[in-house]
Amino acid sequence: MNPLLVKICGQTSQEGARLCATLGANLLGFIFHPGSARFVSPGLPASLKLPGVLKVGVFVEQSVNETAALMRAGRLDLAQLHGGQDRGFCRALGDILGPERIIKVIWPERAANLAGFQAELDEFGPLCGRFLADAGAGGGGHGRGIADAAAKLLAQARFPRPWLLAGGLGPQSIGPALAQFRQGVCPPAGLDLNSGVESAPGIKNETLLREAFAAINAHCAA
Repeated sequence: MNPLLVKICGQTSQEGARLCATLGANLLGFIFHPGSARFVSPGLPASLKLPGVLKVGVFVEQSVNETAALMRAGRLDLAQLHGGQDRGFCRALGDILGPERIIKVIWPERAANLAGFQAELDEFGPLCGRFLADAGAGGGGHGRGIADAAAKLLAQARFPRPWLLAGGLGPQSIGPALAQFRQGVCPPAGLDLNSGVESAPGIKNETLLREAFAAINAHCAA
């Protein structure tokens, strides 16, 4: 079994989700942000029965109660908070779901220094089960990797929870991205893939997916 967790985000169809699960995805992401080209209703994840695969709802602007309601309607396992939700939001949602079901997104590119970034991790560590580090200074879907200076912060930080690496990851960039953290303090526990394995927004490409998994396997075997 691959030691790295693999999350394929931006699922928009039953067929695409089943393909990703068959190829080895551990987590599937479903985006509930109306502004996204990959926006879906909770009916899609609710209709999927994929043993051993965790279904993740991605939330940006919803309230605590709206997020909890979508989690129930979609029969979702985890909630990914991708809108800069603050400590109070995370605590309130954790009181409903349990903090272990929360993935808190962070943006290392907006950190001024390692001390400030570490303080953010320590602040949210008790309120979530995992972190996800994304490119840019907010939002998602940037289609590029995390900047070098921010990657250095990630490699030096002491994560109180396992974390996933995101940011424009595809077959050609997975190996170099992971290599940055081989000697890091807390290497990533997994990867989050989206646009880098698509032929169009929301349309996962089987060839790119297979190549991505091959790149992950090659890195883990090295």
